[in-house]
Amino acid sequence: MNHSGKVDQDDIVRARNVLLASGRRTPLEEVDAYRVLSQVSPTAYLPLLARALQRLSYDTSVGKWHPSSLALCEEAVAAARSIDPAETARADVLYRALDSCQRQLYMADRRAEGLAMRAEMLAIGRAQAEATGNSEVQGLKDWAAGLSEEGRYAEAADAMTELVTAILPHGPRSGALAWSLLEWIAALHDAGRSGEAFAAFETLVGMEAAEAANDNGPMACHLYSLIGYARMLDTHGRGEQAAHVRQDALALLTELADTGERNSWSGYQASFWAVLLPMSGADSARPASDGPRPPSGAVATRWSPDTQQRYFDSRHALREEVDALAPRATEDPDRHLAELVRLHRVLTVRSAVYWEHRTHLFAERVGSLFDDGVCLARRLSQHDPVEGPRTLARTLIDRSTFHTAAGDFRPALDDFRQALSYLGEAN
Repeated sequence: MNHSGKVDQDDIVRARNVLLASGRRTPLEEVDAYRVLSQVSPTAYLPLLARALQRLSYDTSVGKWHPSSLALCEEAVAAARSIDPAETARADVLYRALDSCQRQLYMADRRAEGLAMRAEMLAIGRAQAEATGNSEVQGLKDWAAGLSEEGRYAEAADAMTELVTAILPHGPRSGALAWSLLEWIAALHDAGRSGEAFAAFETLVGMEAAEAANDNGPMACHLYSLIGYARMLDTHGRGEQAAHVRQDALALLTELADTGERNSWSGYQASFWAVLLPMSGADSARPASDGPRPPSGAVATRWSPDTQQRYFDSRHALREEVDALAPRATEDPDRHLAELVRLHRVLTVRSAVYWEHRTHLFAERVGSLFDDGVCLARRLSQHDPVEGPRTLARTLIDRSTFHTAAGDFRPALDDFRQALSYLGEAN
């Protein structure tokens, strides 16, 4: 651009030559070209500039964010906003730019601004749904997760109820519905709407049962949903109903131990397990930090980056606490053993979620934690014959689900049967 504020013709020629050149251009060269041409022909080039800025913000070749990724994403949003509102592509371009930018804002711990962008994304989604007559509103899931992290559970539950109401009539959709049901269940439970959470869990259990019976989904996911449902029932004093659900889980796990899965699956059932494991209550009395908590029922990839970092970093402090408490629990089990068992379970759950999120070899990373947890719970059971056996049963069920996620169905069945015996539910 020259001093008069007009775009220099030489710059325009250079920009066009960059885009027309047969050789491979760098992301930065592409952005610089679109910056120039968008001033000359905004209708054609502003959408391209917004997308190019988003690509530049993350270097896929090395898997790293650009040092100025937030500024680039903010520029992408500004470019998208500058598109003529009459252009049909504007909404999609702006939605994607906002999505990239809100993530960067969360990474920079500018949470209020990130949530505000999610609200704007939701507004775009609502406008698009109204224009097309589609009942499913894009952006509801991210909005609900953001609300949940801020402790606004009632609003999160309302958002997830709206989403599930829209998508439930369309059926499982190759497993996609199950993930939304998990977030819905968790949101309802966090909001104190336990009756609705039970009904939602029954919907999930029924759907997973039908999917497994028709060979459309893993039997393991049906098992995890049954065990998660039983845990929630126990939490709210519905022990008799929980016992019946566990008998259904026993029958299913027995079949898995005898025959294995009927089909080969991609492995997403381990992620399903990793979502349900924290919903067992292990984290409820142990915030990851003074900051926001992860949204229950959501896979770790859907947590905001700063919340994910706090949650996973908390493992180190937990490890130190567990190690420091272990000798005291040996010297004075009356005062410290139950707390050691509880803290160790929190450490185990967070470690399991961390490693499942990162590698299919998660079993090698966390197997010893589940084993150590069972050993500690056995000590507690011997020391406290009243509460100890129930704690041991819960810890055995945790390890049973871990074995299932690792594909070791026979050890999983052995642990589950032991757990039922400690609960007085063995056949």
